[in-house]
Amino acid sequence: MASDIMVPTAQYEREFWAQGLMYVAGCDEAGRGCWAGPVMAAAVVLPADVVLINVLRAAGVRDSKLLSPARREALVPLIEEVAVATAVAEASPEEIDALGIAPATRLAIVRALQQLPFTPQALLLDAFALPESPLPQKALVRGDSLSVSIAAASILAKVTRDRRMEAYEATYPGYGFARHKGYGTNEHRAALQRLGPTPLHRRTWKPVRTLGEGVEVGR
Repeated sequence: MASDIMVPTAQYEREFWAQGLMYVAGCDEAGRGCWAGPVMAAAVVLPADVVLINVLRAAGVRDSKLLSPARREALVPLIEEVAVATAVAEASPEEIDALGIAPATRLAIVRALQQLPFTPQALLLDAFALPESPLPQKALVRGDSLSVSIAAASILAKVTRDRRMEAYEATYPGYGFARHKGYGTNEHRAALQRLGPTPLHRRTWKPVRTLGEGVEVGR
């Protein structure tokens, strides 16, 4: 029974479709709680087609945090094939430091929406609204567990960000970015104390400020 609860549906998409708003963008982010790296956002517009929606649900599209890395990677091509449109964008560590994590996250979502090949007619968002957009929208607490569009966006954002952090392993060896992806782990903590912050680190975040004090990696 518990696993059934975690399988998202198209209930909220259908509410917009019933109003004639057929292009509904589900939006979600990855990396809000990290000490290093960008915050990544994705926007996914799914077709108003029950059969295709059920293909995604049956394949296991759900909150990315409930899926293994391999399963998330395997779902990306299917999401991109079924979706009407997808886009992924980011806000940089510098923007996170300058704006704060919530505004930077909204900025990343706005950028993802702007990268879609058309302007969506409505938005479904995970947890918080997007005042920067005039579009009809609904913010859902635990939206990635409720809406299949948001769940698909959570997977694209997570996979894209993880790939980026894995690539940074070669640029900044010794930090373990390929393993912890910038999150606050014991390995990451030890690397900061030993090596100091990189340009990827969010300098205003307390763990980065305190752990890397007096040690600096050159830009």
